[in-house]
Amino acid sequence: EEYLAIIEKLRAARPDIALSGDFIVGFPGETDEDFERTLDLVRQVGYAQAYSFKYSPRPGTPAAEAAEQVPEATKAERLARLQALLSEQQAAFNAACIGRRFDVLFERPGREPGQWLGRSPYNQAVHLVIPDGEEAALDRLPGLALIEVAASGPHSLEGRLVTHRG
Repeated sequence: EEYLAIIEKLRAARPDIALSGDFIVGFPGETDEDFERTLDLVRQVGYAQAYSFKYSPRPGTPAAEAAEQVPEATKAERLARLQALLSEQQAAFNAACIGRRFDVLFERPGREPGQWLGRSPYNQAVHLVIPDGEEAALDRLPGLALIEVAASGPHSLEGRLVTHRG
């Protein structure tokens, strides 16, 4: 509850905040109820991005010696459920960015001709495609550019160049 209260204060101060997190499922002693509470927390918070892993024992640690090890199949099932929820939230956050404008730091050319790759202020991968006839814009990259988000995917955004910032 304290964590959710902090999230609420952060969102009140910065409605545009994007939250990320790290999750480990299947820690020794984790019950079905514990895992359901994790899913409830993720639903309440709404993460823009997150990393999630199955617990793996490290020799010499108390957890590795604990009697209540979670079966591997249970860990795999829990991780799949958690990752599906997190992916859904990330895709929703990305889709909500369509039409927004923000500065992106473009670092390198992409795989496609006329494409550049960068990162948004929310650490999303952004693909910038320079339209035919505007190739001169490529001479000003890499660098900072104001873009408008034209499309989103589950893990990235596609932007249109508004102006180069330097």
